Amino acid sequence: NAHIICRTRDFCFVLNSKEVRLKSSPADLVTETDQQVEKMLISAIRRKYPQHRFIGEESVAAGEAVELTDSPTWIIDPIDGTVNFVHRFPFVAVSIAFTVNKQTEFGIVYSCVEDKLFHAQRGRGAYLNGKPLCVSGQTDIHRCVVVTEIGAERDDLALSTMTSNICRLLRLPVQGVRALGTAAVDMCQVATGGADAYYHIGMHCWDIAASTIIVLEAGGVVMDTDGSEFDMMSRKVIAASSSAVANGIAQVVQADSFLGDFSRNRA
Repeated sequence: NAHIICRTRDFCFVLNSKEVRLKSSPADLVTETDQQVEKMLISAIRRKYPQHRFIGEESVAAGEAVELTDSPTWIIDPIDGTVNFVHRFPFVAVSIAFTVNKQTEFGIVYSCVEDKLFHAQRGRGAYLNGKPLCVSGQTDIHRCVVVTEIGAERDDLALSTMTSNICRLLRLPVQGVRALGTAAVDMCQVATGGADAYYHIGMHCWDIAASTIIVLEAGGVVMDTDGSEFDMMSRKVIAASSSAVANGIAQVVQADSFLGDFSRNRA
């Protein structure tokens, strides 16, 4: 199914996205391109797999329920980095994951502007444009570059939580904190070894379902921000080059006070 992703590059950037609408906040946008790409992908997959289920960002925004079951399910983010797309900031991705029994079997992240195709299949490794990926293997948190995002929430509690977490990391110190504006591409930086860790609070399953298996198959570690087993639907994640780094971040970042105010996987 990688050819489905490759077909989306020209589709995404030839379209003149005239309509931009707000979702939950001025930082949470949807364009007609998001909606059309999702429809195109679901239609193409459904023709071949009519019995499969789908979770798509724009479908959820339109009112569909988010329910991950044991059934074969495709989790789709048609444009991860919509704000980037609107502003022509060059980090925009299409993300597709396939799950069975609530476990991701393969994931594809296509970074459109960079023309980078990340993909991984359970037990078969992770690849970037056909070349094997491997995490950095860094175990010393003080030598890490950490990637994160502020997210779309703009209330006082959200901003306080996000910025204080970044400050705590910088005080450790880590070597740097970065943000590209797309969770899928952020997380893939860990798989390439270009970043040593990624954490996020408040993201959705479609943001990270594909990149989770890419990191794992590149030799990385994925867990909840409290150090427990990762749950794709929990809206909390740490992905890292090693358990030592992941646990170090889990000891620093705080999440529960922030997440307690929202419903799970609100669109």
